Amino acid sequence: MATPDQVRAGQAAYTPWTLRAYDVFVLGFSNRFLWRCPTSSLMDLYARNVGKRHLDIGVGTGYFLDKTAWPVARPEITLLDLNPHSLEAAARRIARYQPRTVTADALQPLTVSGPFDSVGMSYLLHCMPGRLADKCVVFDHIRPALAPGAAVFGATILQGDAPRSLAAQKLLDFYNRKGIMANAQDNFADLERELRARFPDVRLTRRGAVALFEAKAA
Repeated sequence: MATPDQVRAGQAAYTPWTLRAYDVFVLGFSNRFLWRCPTSSLMDLYARNVGKRHLDIGVGTGYFLDKTAWPVARPEITLLDLNPHSLEAAARRIARYQPRTVTADALQPLTVSGPFDSVGMSYLLHCMPGRLADKCVVFDHIRPALAPGAAVFGATILQGDAPRSLAAQKLLDFYNRKGIMANAQDNFADLERELRARFPDVRLTRRGAVALFEAKAA
C-alpha cells in the first residue's frame, strides 16, 4: 500500500513554476520526442469522450479541458486533484465554465457528486505509487458516480515492453527515483486486464510509450 509520502511525491512536482512550463515541456516536447505520442492523440480522446457532466482527475494545467469541443455550451465540470496549484491553474484556465474543484487523493474513496457522463484521467496513473493493480482502484472509486454508459478515458506512460529511446528511459528513471512517477512495472497487458475486469466495453491503443484507454460503464 502506498504511503502518504509516496502519494504526495507524485503530485508535489507541480508547483506554480513547473505548471507554467508544463504545456511546453510535457505536451510540446516530451509527448512528441520522448514518449512518441503527440498531444493531438490525447486531444482526440477528449473530443471523442467528453460529456455534459464531466469529472477530470489529475487535471494538470487544464489544457485539454480548455481546448476540447464540448457537446454542450455549458458543460458541468468537476476538477479533482490532490495538488492545489494544479486545481487553481486548471480552474482559472476554464473559468468560463465555472468548474467545481475538489481536493482529494484518488487512491481513497471519493465523495464527488455525480452522476458523470465522462471521466478523464490523462497522465494520472503513472504518477500514482504502487503496482498498476493497486492504482486501478481509482476506477472502483469512480464507478458509483458514473451515469449509465458513461465514458472513462485517459492516457498513461508505460514501461515494460513499451518502446522508448535511451533519452526517454533516462528521464523515466529520473522521475521514478524522485517519486514523480511510479511506473517502472506498469505494462499494457496489466492495464488491459484491470480495465476489462471493471468495464464491459474497453478500447486500448498504444502510441509509443503511452497507452490510450477508453471504457464505457454498464
